[in-house]
Amino acid sequence: MPVLRETEFTGEVVWLGHVPAGDSIRAKAVESLDLDFAGEKGARHEGVNRASCVRVKNLYPQGTEIRNVRQLSVLSAEEMDGMAKEMGLDRLDPAFLGVSILLRGIPDFTHIPPASRLQVRDGVTITVDMENRPCVLPGREIEADQPGYGASFKPAAKGRRGVTAWVERPGQLRLGDRMTLFVPDQRAWAP
Repeated sequence: MPVLRETEFTGEVVWLGHVPAGDSIRAKAVESLDLDFAGEKGARHEGVNRASCVRVKNLYPQGTEIRNVRQLSVLSAEEMDGMAKEMGLDRLDPAFLGVSILLRGIPDFTHIPPASRLQVRDGVTITVDMENRPCVLPGREIEADQPGYGASFKPAAKGRRGVTAWVERPGQLRLGDRMTLFVPDQRAWAP
């Protein structure tokens, strides 16, 4: 019996972004991503391992080498539209948010279970780490292009910031690809 259950949900890849290594999280729109076990070559979050950050400070001293489960930032177009509306914007550019993959069609996307898989028909597969909590970096990018709106990002993104993920099966991901959602076949944790 499979441990991962295929759902009826698929998400269409409607935007792809390359976030170059460096200080900014601003992504550049691309037609495809060539993914390998280290993520996307030349990307800010490329690597099999990474230095620990504030998100795991209760586990490790900052800078400790750990497995990189934050290779990709995956967001929902529907949730991003909700952020924009709450911020008073007609549209929010995914480039400002450091988006690697923007999907349309999976409801309540930010809360899909950790360890879920998103798979393209040809086998390219990414594994979800967990919810990507809002931080100040996208707000800075938004503020640079749309003054007066950057500070409203964090509250608008709460519960809508998408997930981080890592590459389980390499390959090329293209605009228009459809990614099927597989979720762990287990009950919710109830201690």
